[in-house]
Amino acid sequence: MNKIFLIIKREYLSRVKKKSFIIMTILGPILMAGIGIVPIYLSMQKTQMQKIEVVDESFLFTYVDKSGDTKGLIPEKDNVHFDYPQISLDQARQGFFDTEYDAILWIPQNVLNGGQKGIRLIYKKQMSNSAQSYIESALSKMIFNVMLAKNKVDPNFIKDAKDKASFTMITTQVDKDGNDKKTNTGLYTAIGLVCAFLIYFFIFLYGVQVMRGVMEEKTSRIVEVILSSVKPFQLMMGKIVGIALVGLTQFLLWVILTGTLYSIATVTILKDVDMKQIQQKEQTIKIGADLNFSEMKHNADTGEIAKLWNDFKSVDIVAILLCFLFYFLVGYLMYSALFAAVGAAVDSEADTQQFMMPITIPLILSFVVAQSVIQDPQSSMAFWFSIIPFTSPIVMMVRLPFGVPAWELALSMSLLVLGFLFTTWIAGRIYRTGILMYGKKVTWKELGKWLFFKG
Repeated sequence: MNKIFLIIKREYLSRVKKKSFIIMTILGPILMAGIGIVPIYLSMQKTQMQKIEVVDESFLFTYVDKSGDTKGLIPEKDNVHFDYPQISLDQARQGFFDTEYDAILWIPQNVLNGGQKGIRLIYKKQMSNSAQSYIESALSKMIFNVMLAKNKVDPNFIKDAKDKASFTMITTQVDKDGNDKKTNTGLYTAIGLVCAFLIYFFIFLYGVQVMRGVMEEKTSRIVEVILSSVKPFQLMMGKIVGIALVGLTQFLLWVILTGTLYSIATVTILKDVDMKQIQQKEQTIKIGADLNFSEMKHNADTGEIAKLWNDFKSVDIVAILLCFLFYFLVGYLMYSALFAAVGAAVDSEADTQQFMMPITIPLILSFVVAQSVIQDPQSSMAFWFSIIPFTSPIVMMVRLPFGVPAWELALSMSLLVLGFLFTTWIAGRIYRTGILMYGKKVTWKELGKWLFFKG
């Protein structure tokens, strides 16, 4: 046991001291924190003001006030401003590049009779997609309201009807004691897929490191010196566990550093953002001044980010994290034993392809099955693929956020441990023979002989 510990220590220290490990440990949290921070930060930034010159030949979007000045009715936005000069489209285009306007919005006279398809936005430079979408949406709503008003239909009635008819269904899970638990399918899907992807990523990343480490020692003949002091099985286990600890160390550092960076961001660049009080701004839309329906307001509603945050707090993160660590470690140990066996059986990386395929197929299949598991986490397919050891690390992590019976989780974990012991036995039989063989092309038949070779 002391010899295995020495090998684990050597593998662990030799890898954590590498520049590549240090660089990735630092860059990983920066990238992960950036994914969460940058979108929020960018949404807080004010975009460049777009000045629009409106040529309204329909006179539905302008009116003349008591002082005789022409006023506009199109609602403005933080980054979109409208002016309504009394000029024609030709006049606007003649001196367009000498003005401060970014675009000309031309509204034809027959806008209520199919002319809305002829509305044009003429600009000097490409405008932002958000500004174009906003103008199109605002005009569409106003035309809709005007057409309703012309037919003596109150736009407020339509709005109220839409508000009352549209809803987001509240999903609630009930336990055996009759207690309700609010659920969020989209959030659970995201958590499951992220955990599954991380396990997939780490298994491949560090499993391949085990294989390459074994091949390097074998081809450089260093292993002959090492095996004079330790048994092949001890060397294999020491290498597998040592690299597993490297992966676990890097993952924990990523979690700690990502959390630290996010905490720093919340008190600096995101200090003005209150996740609990994020609300959509109240928007006022006015339509034709000669009509009775002068304005229509959208009630402020809690932002989607706040709702998502509240749903996230209802997730049992501790249980999911503990299960993630288990499936990550045991799943890695099971697959890395096979990677070590492949590394011991071949002399070059080019020869690994024929033996890598059976190892990678279950992992790829797990992600294919995960798409169906998301649709029905309690299906028979979801159950069996979350129980089979070769697919359970990924499929079970996809199912966990949706709720899994305790006996299924216990069975899955038990079978995964047994799967690890079985693959380790197979890998050990191949490793002890293959690690000292050089210059011979190994076939599947040859590997079968090594499994039952006595000596």
